[in-house]
Amino acid sequence: MTRPTVSFEFFPPKTDHGRAHLLDTVRDLAVLGPSFMTVTYGAGGSTRAWTQHMAVRIQEETKIPTAAHLTCVNTSREGITDIARDLWAGGVKHIVALRGDIPKEDAPLNYKDFSYYHYANELISGLKTLHDFEISVAAYPEKHPEAPDLQADILNLKRKCEAGAARAITQFFFDVDVYLNFVELAQAAGIRTPIVPGLLPVADFGKMLRFAASCQANVPEWMHDRFAGLEDRPEEAARVGAEILTEQCRKLIAAGASHIHFYTLNRADLTAEACKANGLTV
Repeated sequence: MTRPTVSFEFFPPKTDHGRAHLLDTVRDLAVLGPSFMTVTYGAGGSTRAWTQHMAVRIQEETKIPTAAHLTCVNTSREGITDIARDLWAGGVKHIVALRGDIPKEDAPLNYKDFSYYHYANELISGLKTLHDFEISVAAYPEKHPEAPDLQADILNLKRKCEAGAARAITQFFFDVDVYLNFVELAQAAGIRTPIVPGLLPVADFGKMLRFAASCQANVPEWMHDRFAGLEDRPEEAARVGAEILTEQCRKLIAAGASHIHFYTLNRADLTAEACKANGLTV
């Protein structure tokens, strides 16, 4: 059986200490031989310069292709063009193209204003006219919170794929059958673009619950049971989180997944343990 390839995602820390720690995490995970790594974008593009800088730095230091997230909310088409050209000039040729979360205030989302991209598929088409970027997009096995239903969201994913996406990376999930069912529905809708499972290592269960609630991701009852009583026992909680992540990987490998993406939360231990336990290393 061919083992899946892997990729790792990092987010922009707010402090100098956090940034130094991130670089240590990147180095620790780079030795596992990921196909690529990604750096996320703050809400409304709030970490734009840092995201660009770190994507370039990580790629230069590790020699591993690194993608920068790019959202189109609150950034004009002209601004997107400038960012994309800077990324390409810096050697970053992979973009995770997203619409982005709509800010509660000051969001220029007048849909008659064509100086902005309003959807991710428009952003992808625009990027492709500039350079032949490799494009990854987001997919939502339990549907995007704003979508009226899962089928409508799958049709939106299809538009993004047809615009030129090389892959779709899912929102995190904990029930592997949810992902497998989503892939089946997407394929039935005519989507042939690879749909990569995105996994979230869980060490702080309470924090994860708040995160899951914000993006409407289901947390199965069995997870509540496994983390019960570990609120003040971080080492045991991390051990349980690593076990769950390892089990998810094993099920995905058995189901034939060819690539797995990890939302590392800027820590290496849980992701590295799951990868090593499943032979997901170079």
